Amino acid sequence: MAILWLLFVGLIIGAVAKLVMPGKDPGGILLTSALGVAGSLLATFLGKALGLYEPDQAAGFIGAVVGSVILLAAYRVMRG
Repeated sequence: MAILWLLFVGLIIGAVAKLVMPGKDPGGILLTSALGVAGSLLATFLGKALGLYEPDQAAGFIGAVVGSVILLAAYRVMRG
């Protein structure tokens, strides 16, 4: 059940990130969920590295969206 919840929240975060950065991006519902989950992990890692989060804390909703936007921007730069 926790994995379903993770994918659902990832879908919401990925969808918000795609709304923030409009444009043509590949992927359907699964890739959008993966984008949200990866963005959350990236935001948590960067937040801990910068000292914004405690060792047992995770990124919040806004941080996860920012992480997803960073991943989308990196994808677009690499895609050319």
